[in-house]
Amino acid sequence: MEKDFFDVFPNLKLSESLTELLEMASVTKVSCNPEKTRIRVYLKSDRWIHKKHILALEEQIERQCFSGLNVKVTVIERFHLSGQHTPENFLEVYRPSMELELRNYNMLEYNLFKQAQITFPDTHSMRMILPDSVIARQKSEILVEYFHKVFCERCGMDLKVELDFVERPQSKYRKNAELQIQQEVANVVKHAMHAKEEEEQPKEKDKTKENGRKKDSAGKSDTGKAQGKDRRASEKQGQRGSFGGYTRSSNPDVVYGRDFEGEAILLETITGEMGEVIIRGKVMDVEAREIRNEKTILIYPVTDFTDSIVVKMFLRNEQVPEVTEHIKKGAFLKLRGVTTIDRFDSELTIGSVTGIKKIPDFTDTRMDTSPQKRVELHCHTKMSDMDGVTDAKALVKRAYEWGHAAIAITDHGVVQSFPEANHCFDAWGGCVPKDSEFKVLYGMEAYLVDDLKGMVTNGKGQPMDGSFVVFDIETTGFSPLTCKIIEIGAVRVEKGKITDRFSTFVNPKVPIPFRIEQLTSINDSMVMDAPPIEEVLPEFLKFCEGAVMVAHNADFDMSFIMENCRQQGFSDEFTYVDTVGMARFLLPALNRFKLDTVAKAVGVPLQNHHRAVDDAACTADIFVKFVQMLGERDIYDVDELNRQGAVSPDTVKKLPTYHAIILARNETGRVNLYKLVSKSHLKYYHRRPRVPKSVFLEHRDGLLIGSACEAGELYQALLRNAPDQEIARLVNFYDYLEIQPLGNNKFMIADEKNDMVNSMEDLKELNRKIVKLGEQFKKPVVATCDVHFMDPQDEIYRRIIMAGNGFSDADDQAPLYLRTTEEMLEEFSYLGSEKAEEVVITNTNKIADMIEKISPIHPDKFPPVIENSDQDLKDICFKKAHEIYGEDLPKIVEDRLNKELHSIISNGYAVMYIIAQKLVWKSNEDGYLVGSRGSVGSSLAATMAGITEVNPLPPHYICPECKYSDFDSPEVKKYAGMAGCDMPDKKCPKCGHDMNKEGFDIPFETFLGFKGDKEPDIDLNFSGEYQGQAHRYTEVIFGKGQTFKAGTIGTLAEKTAFGYVKNYFEERGQHKRYCEINRIVQGCTGIRRTTGQHPGGIIVLPKGEEIEKFTPVQHPANDVNSDIITTHFDYHSIDGNLLKLDILGHDDPTMIRMLEDLTGISAKTVPLDQRDVMSLFASTKALKITPEDIGGCKLGCLGIPEFGTDFAMQMLIDTKPKYFSDLVRIAGLSHGTDVWLGNAQVLIQEGKATISTAICTRDDIMIYLIGKGVESGLAFTIMESVRKGKGLRDEWIEEMKAHDVPDWYIWSCKLIKYMFPKAHAAAYVMMAYRIAWYKVFQPLAYYAAFFSIRATSFSYELMCMGKERLEYYMEEIRKKGDSATKKEQDTLKDMRIVQEMYARGFDFVPIDIYKADAHRFQIVGDKLMPALDTIEGLGDKAAEAVVEAAKEGKFLSKDDFRMRTKVSKTVIDLMDDLKLFGDIPNSNQMSLFDFTG
Repeated sequence: MEKDFFDVFPNLKLSESLTELLEMASVTKVSCNPEKTRIRVYLKSDRWIHKKHILALEEQIERQCFSGLNVKVTVIERFHLSGQHTPENFLEVYRPSMELELRNYNMLEYNLFKQAQITFPDTHSMRMILPDSVIARQKSEILVEYFHKVFCERCGMDLKVELDFVERPQSKYRKNAELQIQQEVANVVKHAMHAKEEEEQPKEKDKTKENGRKKDSAGKSDTGKAQGKDRRASEKQGQRGSFGGYTRSSNPDVVYGRDFEGEAILLETITGEMGEVIIRGKVMDVEAREIRNEKTILIYPVTDFTDSIVVKMFLRNEQVPEVTEHIKKGAFLKLRGVTTIDRFDSELTIGSVTGIKKIPDFTDTRMDTSPQKRVELHCHTKMSDMDGVTDAKALVKRAYEWGHAAIAITDHGVVQSFPEANHCFDAWGGCVPKDSEFKVLYGMEAYLVDDLKGMVTNGKGQPMDGSFVVFDIETTGFSPLTCKIIEIGAVRVEKGKITDRFSTFVNPKVPIPFRIEQLTSINDSMVMDAPPIEEVLPEFLKFCEGAVMVAHNADFDMSFIMENCRQQGFSDEFTYVDTVGMARFLLPALNRFKLDTVAKAVGVPLQNHHRAVDDAACTADIFVKFVQMLGERDIYDVDELNRQGAVSPDTVKKLPTYHAIILARNETGRVNLYKLVSKSHLKYYHRRPRVPKSVFLEHRDGLLIGSACEAGELYQALLRNAPDQEIARLVNFYDYLEIQPLGNNKFMIADEKNDMVNSMEDLKELNRKIVKLGEQFKKPVVATCDVHFMDPQDEIYRRIIMAGNGFSDADDQAPLYLRTTEEMLEEFSYLGSEKAEEVVITNTNKIADMIEKISPIHPDKFPPVIENSDQDLKDICFKKAHEIYGEDLPKIVEDRLNKELHSIISNGYAVMYIIAQKLVWKSNEDGYLVGSRGSVGSSLAATMAGITEVNPLPPHYICPECKYSDFDSPEVKKYAGMAGCDMPDKKCPKCGHDMNKEGFDIPFETFLGFKGDKEPDIDLNFSGEYQGQAHRYTEVIFGKGQTFKAGTIGTLAEKTAFGYVKNYFEERGQHKRYCEINRIVQGCTGIRRTTGQHPGGIIVLPKGEEIEKFTPVQHPANDVNSDIITTHFDYHSIDGNLLKLDILGHDDPTMIRMLEDLTGISAKTVPLDQRDVMSLFASTKALKITPEDIGGCKLGCLGIPEFGTDFAMQMLIDTKPKYFSDLVRIAGLSHGTDVWLGNAQVLIQEGKATISTAICTRDDIMIYLIGKGVESGLAFTIMESVRKGKGLRDEWIEEMKAHDVPDWYIWSCKLIKYMFPKAHAAAYVMMAYRIAWYKVFQPLAYYAAFFSIRATSFSYELMCMGKERLEYYMEEIRKKGDSATKKEQDTLKDMRIVQEMYARGFDFVPIDIYKADAHRFQIVGDKLMPALDTIEGLGDKAAEAVVEAAKEGKFLSKDDFRMRTKVSKTVIDLMDDLKLFGDIPNSNQMSLFDFTG
């Protein structure tokens, strides 16, 4: 008695595909052995089921029904198949299942089956030919028995198997074998010599040390004996497990401990504590931590590339140098130690190390030893759309080392790795000599769209009111070569009306696949009695006589009709129309063009979708409507339809894309390639950057195009067996054709939707077809690897990246690695040795030879041109200088200006000054100050041009009335190196007027160097709210289309990559040690994720130049809705060619503007020497409060830019600044890296330096060294090296010591990682000081401006309800300590300013919903009214909506408020709790009580 499967297993949860298969299956019997440890389930199905599904079913039954029990489930399947099945066609579809079953049973039988040649002489006979061998003769009977089991027992078929054996073919003699062997031997010898040299070096060192020891021991025999006793004692202690007490062995390979023997075990086998082990590995990193008792713990992870593990060793401090000489990053070691769980991090580690030996590199180093080398024409890098995992530089280096003539870089749709590839030829850091003939071939794998193919194929001017046959077919699959038609439905349309119908099933003589039955509801029983195609086709052709064929997705349907016409000897020339193309043309608003979607759009009913007769009728009704729509557009014949239906950009975005390789042959081609990249990103981007064929043809000059991989249109056309004329059209479009290793496309064999490819032989046949097409059309055919990773073992990185991005087949990685010439010749040996050499070597080199050696980055500088900029800059500077210093300029001013202007103009930088001057003047004109950044304040020309307020001259007095100046008096000279505002006030000795105090004493050389040729970098801090206007003004200066945002590339960061790797292994239930995760992470970082824009960078294109001469362009992050256009290359790649302006947004100018608006006092009039303001940086007295009033804060500079943080305030407390110049130095310290902490702070505490003598800004180094007598050019070089964190060279240290530079100064220089320029610090402090002035003298304005612009987490509810409530919440947050959230920490920062405001006697008024501003605080009497956006939950847009609604009049009720402002109920309830609505009622409804008195 049999039962439905799910009646027997009702609660079994299975995958959707397996559930569908088993819904038609039944269970005939369930049995078990006496011990109840083995259960057999007998399954019966009318459909065959793949063995992988049977195995999955067994696993799920065991897991879900017998969880925790030692029960093995076996499913025994029986198939009752339809009469359409024969042994031959069943083997064709069931073969992958049989291979899996045999592979699980025995690899010998599996390999025999793979090698077998199987034919079927008649329906019930199979002939199997095996290669003759002892194993084949022994195992063949088992294979025959297996066939009987499958075909006879499992499927109930009759089958007789005949067995035969043939001799193995002799292996072919390899061309140039002797020469190749010589090369391989030479390569081995070379590596052996290299290893020997490496061994000899330590030996020499050991000898030197030994000689030293002998010399030391002479004359010290007594002490030597004593030391000998100590050493022996130490050895004994070491054997008892003390801190690394083992002596070195006589074996020179032993670098620590004792010699040992034994085979190393693989690290992946170490899964728990297993006692003493011997391992080998490569050292990934080394960390030495000194611990107490003069001992050090040495920690270093090692990997053998199966896994990684951390080794920990305890050493005496004196042992560390000798041990770390050999144990260093990159060293290969073999060691013996004990596996142990570390008690600190609970990770499995190796400890108690008793011996370490150095060993040679055991990794497989593949070399290309072929006499003639191939060229790889298809490579992806880390820039390739989260797909490639190798750096461009690594690929170029490998190809060059292998002796290849070139390598192509072809990322998906982008060219962002070109700059990195180009750096391979750099003199410094490059890997290929610049004068080498080696070439990088620059290209991309484009997403090509065929927009050349019309809606009508083979049109001959037929009228639209003529005869048409609209038809549809159902098939057993997608390939017309291997699949069969099972139904034809057709409708004849004459003059726009349906006149006749045709409908029939077709017997395919093969079983209908299960998925086709699911899709169409047509099964074997429905077609078994139908006529075959040999009978149906002539009738159908008669029905179609004289008519144009019409179908939805016509290429598919017509390919089957035409293939069957060819097989039966009928003409295969048809005119046909595709209604998909017509829909794209006539219904452009649709996003999808499937039949049901189009039918719905035009109002045509569709029943029984995926049945030919119904689909044909529906398509006919659609076609009739389309013809009417064409008539309205005056389109009356098929040729006119093709002409008017030319593809639009919107249509391109909806067409399928195909891969194609485009390579730049020369400079013209490079520019054209960049134009394609730009257009594909700006005009045709939809999910990916698309290149229409028509656009490619417009830019064809200088480009080569290849047919690419299986995702290319030629390969796809072959898969669907496209007509010959279609294949010819495609082949003619390409310059060369491409074939790839079988493993690259092996995934298609397992793909159930792919009917064309069922075996490796099918893949070979497809490659043979492409080779034949190359011969036929005289197109070179090249063999490429489609490289996505460098070596086979690197596939793990791509696997993890793809899994992290949701690819279900990520674990089935194709072998997409860079292969040697020999590997490729072996791969394509099935083409014959001559043809293999042609496609692998000859043709790839031929393509490379067609390409010139070019640079992807234009080598020259192209600054923008502004007419008369040189003279204009001179005029502007001298005019301003005369305004300040009078008609007769002081010599120091005139000399400095002349020197600077000569340097600026002779190097072509005047235009940069003029641009900056125009931008700053425009901003000032519009009421916003501009702060300068960087070292531009070092330039007096910049000061005179109005670009910066920082005057770099030495401190001096200048009379604004009579222009008297004092640069040289003794009282002025003593302020050298300080600031003019540090000097005391002074009256003019000539006219008695108060003199201005100017100058910050900054050398011009900091900006442009002593030769004046250092690339200037003018960074400007505009108000954040004015930044957009400043950007737009650059278009006014240079013209529309001449400015672009500086592009950036966002890559996979280490932290994100760690998450990818960790999640990958966790999802698969695999535990990996952290050191192994970190190793894999290194291979995953740097992969491009997205693109963006520099916050203020503008790239300027000179007029008359095309941007693609330098870089393609795109939208940031490919946002098609953005109107911003950025450079495609990261701006760093091209900022040496094109001018980059830094127009940055900053809060300080915005705050200054608001303070000026609130007070009417110009910030430029604020003095920089006001005593009360200066006192803020030492105490709170100027605020008339005590530290206790504000939570113990000792200073009054809370909320002052640069000085308001706890870190900066502690610096102020430590350094006790007295002058403005001291604040500049402190700003330099706070912005540097490793300049204050552990450096200047220590020196000041130890009394070695003061705030005046410590290194605070980069200028200090150059000025100090020149003052010590160091040559000025060298002083500049040292400054540049130190400020970039590159430290000091030995020869510089010697020179510094020779000029009496103290040791503490040299020590300080070595520690510095980054330094601020003095001009930048001065500009920042000037802004900060002005804001501090307002804080002292205009407090309400200051707090209003601070809360409006700088407060990030201001909360009306927490901060505006009085001091007591505020301080309660502050205490609550402080109690949380480090566990406080980021938002709470930001809220606390704002609370401290509010607390200070309360302490000074100021308060808030409640928010008035009719008067409050959306974002700005307002002064109301002697109080502040907060902005609406300080209400929790009321966002920017909602706050603005409240302001707009309030302008319309009073709110009738809270309901009315909600309706007019669209504010959420939650926020309204909060506002109600805060009493912000006053007496506004809840709703508009009137109550009876409203009328009672």
